[in-house]
Amino acid sequence: MADQPVSHLTLVVAMDAQRGIGVDNRLPWHLPQDLAHFKRVTLGQPVIMGRKTFDSIGRALPGRRNIVVTRNPDWSHAGVETAHSLQDAVRLLDGAPASIIGGAQVFAEAMDLAGRMIVTHIERTYRCDTFFPDIDPARWTATARELQHAPEDDLDFSFVTYQKIK
Repeated sequence: MADQPVSHLTLVVAMDAQRGIGVDNRLPWHLPQDLAHFKRVTLGQPVIMGRKTFDSIGRALPGRRNIVVTRNPDWSHAGVETAHSLQDAVRLLDGAPASIIGGAQVFAEAMDLAGRMIVTHIERTYRCDTFFPDIDPARWTATARELQHAPEDDLDFSFVTYQKIK
């Protein structure tokens, strides 16, 4: 779509130690701290997602403009705008900041577009059938890292912000 990253686009994702992001169209973990972080990061701004991601959530996310990318021209849902490509979804934003929240195909297409990523790195491996693309260190640099721990699961994870290298 574009050679230059669109600085107002942020990929927001949680992944396990092998870049797994989902299994059977759902999250393979239950991590309330990450869900609260996701809400803080995305609240009040548009979110762009693929139709399968929307189906896994099951409803429009409150407090956010929801844009679903689908190839099906007949698909619709209350409280949701549709776009037939990621490029169409970005055009709907008219330059407004937005978060791209999945799934794998949308993330793969958006890696060249986005100027920033906010990644929850979970230090455990889960059974996954959907994966996030490789984060190329020649193209992305970590600019912030917040170490976290979920004592109920004895689980370490980090909230990491990446910036596209120009």
